[in-house]
This record gives sequence, structure tokens and C-alpha cells, in this order.
Amino acid sequence: MLRKIKAKVQGERTQDGAGVKLVRVLGFETAQEFDPFLMLDAFDSTNPKDYLAGFPMHPHRGIETVTFLSRGRMVHQDHLGTKAEIADGEAQWLTAGSGAYHSEMPQLAQRMLGVQLWINLPAKDKLTAAPFYHGILNSEIQEIPLEHGKLRLLTGNYKNYRGIQGKYLPLDYYDIHLEAGGEFEFEVPRERSTMVFTLEGDAVVSEEFVPAKTAAKFGDGDSVKICAKDTPIEILFMSSLALNEPVAWLGPVVMNTTQEIIEAFNEIENGGFIKEAAVYENK
Repeated sequence: MLRKIKAKVQGERTQDGAGVKLVRVLGFETAQEFDPFLMLDAFDSTNPKDYLAGFPMHPHRGIETVTFLSRGRMVHQDHLGTKAEIADGEAQWLTAGSGAYHSEMPQLAQRMLGVQLWINLPAKDKLTAAPFYHGILNSEIQEIPLEHGKLRLLTGNYKNYRGIQGKYLPLDYYDIHLEAGGEFEFEVPRERSTMVFTLEGDAVVSEEFVPAKTAAKFGDGDSVKICAKDTPIEILFMSSLALNEPVAWLGPVVMNTTQEIIEAFNEIENGGFIKEAAVYENK
């Protein structure tokens, strides 16, 4: 049965970090509907003034972030000085877990096009998950030909293909490109919480029109169909497991209770926030 769309969100323009202009597509008000996907920020600019100020050093706890760049360059650095860089077509996966500080600084490029996704961590793992970074580089991203385009496997599984795997929640994350008029239908496990984001171009998704720069959440079913209209499209598909847990969220920290939020910010103030250094892969 084809999964029908039950919610569409385009978000609102805002600024974050040191003044980066972006569209906050998903946020606190959509957290329950899109569970376990907490936040989705989208950026698309050819003006360096929109993004070069970047996101200076800041803390995170209780979440994982996956940042994908269709176009552009970004340098990640943690509080210990460890650096890693991603560029066109690449992504980075950060498990903040028990606590991490990092900065994300976009670099000068002809175009900065991409998204950052926040994924909630299960309550049992929020204070025990070790900080972890994995650069998802082009050299390890499998590109699977489709009849009318291609699927780039950023994380998780597609049929018999395997990418980087989530340690706490599964995440199938596809970067799908379709030529004008192209179609692609694929199976999705019924138990998965599933969404797409139309990064570039309008699409028809499970028989419903979805304009560019829109997040669409699916209802029940076991397959998804994506169709390009008159122009080529790039669409991001994301699938995981809903947690159905309470969410307490303040700034860069997402926990389950208000008391846990208070404790986290007390630790930020008194210097006890970092429990262990981050592990790096593919930096």
C-alpha cells in the first residue's frame, strides 16, 4: 500500500549561529508529528554574507545531527581542536550524546545548498551515548543507478546496499536525483517513521504535489513513490523509528524532563558538561 502524505511543512526564514540565514523547516512544534526527527534547517544561497559567519563553538546533548551538503564546503571543529571538512555531496554525522561542543563553519563556495537534521536519542542513551563524529565522504557513499536517475546512500540500507549505520536509532537517508518526468517507487518498512524533503525542484510524492523546499511526513503503508515534474529534482528521504517519548527542549539540548534541561545548563555553567572526548571517523 502506497504511503500517503499526512503533513507538509515549509517552515519559516530565520537566522541562527552568528547570523546564518536559513529556513527552519522542522522545530519544536513539529517534534511530535515527525518523531524522531526534531529539527530540519535548510540553506540555499549564492551570497557568502548569508552563511560565512557560521555556527561558532556551542554545546549539544541528547541528540544526533546529520548535516548534508549538496553544494558547498563546511569545516567542523570540536572543543579539543580536532577538525574535519565536508564538501559537495558529502555529509557528517555527529552523536552529541552525553555532551559535545563543536563549531560548524561554512566556507566560501559558489552555492551553499543543504540541510541539517536533528534526530532524537532514546531516553536510555541520552546521558550514556559517547560523543562520535563520522564524515560521510563521497568515497564511501554508494551511488545506485535508477531507471530515471540515481540514489546516493548517505546512511542506513537500501535493498542489499549498506552505508554507515546508526548506533542508537536506525536511519535510512537517501539523496535521490530524478530527471524531468522521472519516477521512482520503493518499499519502506511499515514500522518506520518516514519523511522527505524536496531540496530542489517540485515533485509529486505518493500522488500528492509537494513544492520545492517542503518537508512531507508519510502515514501508514509500505511503499513510497516519487515523481519529478517538468524539471529535474533532488529529494532527500529519511526513515527511522518513532520514540514516543516526552521531549524537553531548550536551545541545543534535548532531554526528556525539565529537570534534565536544568542540570545540563548548570553543567554548561560550571564546566562539567563534557563527560568524554568525541571519537572521530573519516575526518
